[in-house]
Amino acid sequence: MALDILFDMETSDPDDALTLCLLATHPAVTLRAVTVTPGTLAQVGMVRHLLARAGRSDIPVGARNPAAEKESLSAFHTKWLGPLPPAAPDALAHEVLALALGRFPEATLVTGAPLQNLRLLLEHHPDLHLRRWVAQGGFAGDNVVPPEHRLPKFEGRRTCPTFNFNGDPKGALLALSSDRVGRRELVSKNVTHGLAYDGAFHERMRPYASATPGLALIFEAMERYLAQRPEGKLLHDPIAACAAIDPGIVTWAEVEMVRERGEWGAELAQGTRTFISVALDPERFFRTFVGIDAATN
Repeated sequence: MALDILFDMETSDPDDALTLCLLATHPAVTLRAVTVTPGTLAQVGMVRHLLARAGRSDIPVGARNPAAEKESLSAFHTKWLGPLPPAAPDALAHEVLALALGRFPEATLVTGAPLQNLRLLLEHHPDLHLRRWVAQGGFAGDNVVPPEHRLPKFEGRRTCPTFNFNGDPKGALLALSSDRVGRRELVSKNVTHGLAYDGAFHERMRPYASATPGLALIFEAMERYLAQRPEGKLLHDPIAACAAIDPGIVTWAEVEMVRERGEWGAELAQGTRTFISVALDPERFFRTFVGIDAATN
C-alpha cells in the first residue's frame, strides 16, 4: 500500500523542488498535499507548474502567507523553468494540512522548510494528532555519531546551526516537545552533507530518467544545474523524503534535542519518540530514490 505523504517546502534551494518532483510520482507514495513557506504567489505558481507537469494537478497547495512580496524563488528555478505565471493557493497552509490529515489520519508529514506551517497547524488545530513527522533538520554531533560515520567537516562538534530549525525556533521546539506528534524522525545535516547529486550520480540516474514523470523532471533540472555547477548539489530534502519512504536507508538514534546559543544538538535518551540520523546507506538511498524496490514489489 502506498504511503500517504504531506510535503511542506520552501524554494530558496533547488532541493525542495527536486523533492516535490520525487514525491509527486514515486511508486511507493501518494502525495496528498503540498504547503509552501512563505507561500508567495510566485512560489505557488512554480509548485503548481511542477505538479501539472508531473500529472498531479489534483494535489491541494497551501501557503502560509500568500500576500508576502519578498522574492522567495531561487534564481535556479527561473533559469530552469523560465518565467511562470503566479497562482493562488487553495487555502492557508495549516488549513490544507489539517484537512488532509482529517482525510488521511495516518499520513506522514515531511518538512523541508522552516517550521512555521507545522507550528501553525499545532497551534490552530488543538485536537489534531500527527502520527509521524519526518524533518530535514537538526544535528547530531560526536557524542551521538559513531567515529566511523562522522563527516570530517563536523569533526569535534556537538552542536551546529541548522537552517530549517533556526528559521522558526519556536516552531521547532513546539514540534519536538508536543505530545500530539507521535514519532519524530530528524534527517540531520551530519548525514545530508555526505551525499551530493554530482556527475556520477547523474549518469547512474540516466537509465531511470523516464521511469516516472517526477524522475524525468529531476533529471532535466540537474542536467542544467550540473552544467553550471559540476560539483553537484547536496540532497538534503530528497534524503529526508526517501527516509520517510524507507526508514532503513538511515541508521537512527533516539535522542533529546537541545538548543544552545542558536545551535542545535542531540543527547542520547530513551522514550522521547525523537530519532535522529547518524549514518546513511547510499546504495539503499539510491534504490529508494529511483523506486527500484517499490516498482518490483
